[in-house]
Amino acid sequence: MYLISILSACGTNERVSREVFEEVNRSMEAKKLSESQIIEVGMKWGEEISTEAQQQLISALQKAIQEKGVAGAVDFCHVQALPILKEVDTKHGVQIKRASVNYRNPLDKPDDTEAVILDAYQYNVEEGIMSEPNIQKVEGGEVFLYTKAILIPNALCLNCHGSPGTDIAPETWKVLQEKYPNDQAINHKVGDLRGMWSIRIPKKEVVKRM
Repeated sequence: MYLISILSACGTNERVSREVFEEVNRSMEAKKLSESQIIEVGMKWGEEISTEAQQQLISALQKAIQEKGVAGAVDFCHVQALPILKEVDTKHGVQIKRASVNYRNPLDKPDDTEAVILDAYQYNVEEGIMSEPNIQKVEGGEVFLYTKAILIPNALCLNCHGSPGTDIAPETWKVLQEKYPNDQAINHKVGDLRGMWSIRIPKKEVVKRM
């Protein structure tokens, strides 16, 4: 009925463009989608984006360590980590960050919603409970917030996030203090909660993928 109305309004001597026709069909199909289907696709997409971002960061970090050593890699993180994430979120039309209560970069400080989720992930770590990725509606339901816990996986990470003087070498600690004078991302152990991926995905972008 909606398509017929458009055709009538345009008149017999006018043709509905292919773009309008396709847009109407997309709108009609969207109405048939259940909320659970949309959330399921959003969850899967969030996992794909977080995995892509993680792989790009790790690959670039490993290269920096090989070329410049751990202390040199700190400078890489300071300059290049956020642009890498920006490239990923621009590619997918989302907003991505690594939120943490014990943040190194102030831009990673969690907002109120993220802080609550981080508390839940921290509880799971302390109780030995596996933290599963989470997705929920925010901003009036027009945006999905996908989150996934980031744990300290191995001793390599302690070179920058462990204890100064034991895990963190003096030259690395000096660079950290210069780049991040209010650094809170230290004194971690393997298995600790480092933070979480926080990805805001517009609902309309999820629907487009369906």
